[in-house]
Amino acid sequence: MATRGIQQLQRLFIRYCEHGGSSSTLRTYIQSSPHLIDFATKNPDVKIIVKPRNGHHPYIMGEYITGRSKQVCVKNVDRKRIEKVMDMLRNTSGRKIVRLGGKAVRGDCVSCQGVWTPMLDLSGETFGMTLVGEEGRS
Repeated sequence: MATRGIQQLQRLFIRYCEHGGSSSTLRTYIQSSPHLIDFATKNPDVKIIVKPRNGHHPYIMGEYITGRSKQVCVKNVDRKRIEKVMDMLRNTSGRKIVRLGGKAVRGDCVSCQGVWTPMLDLSGETFGMTLVGEEGRS
């Protein structure tokens, strides 16, 4: 995601185990997938760092300009999920998620209009209405 034209993602770390079964999909993705090369050519500002980390589950971590980082575990996932994680990390700003507005507003009073239900269909009915000022004119 770009904020004021500046790409927020600086570095993308891909960490995996050379021998573990949970890293098998990520290993084949790194070795034979054209998506990783396409991702690198489309995003020249992002440094992609691929390092083995033996004995641990694989993860992809994004480091942002703000100094924050997001880490997503990719153990035993398919290739499409790995691509989605990389795109998600690229498209997020890296800022902390802040809840806006606080508590939801709830009223103690029921609506003066009543509760709407799908059984209430007034579109075909006509109502006889007279204006207050027109009764005396004739």
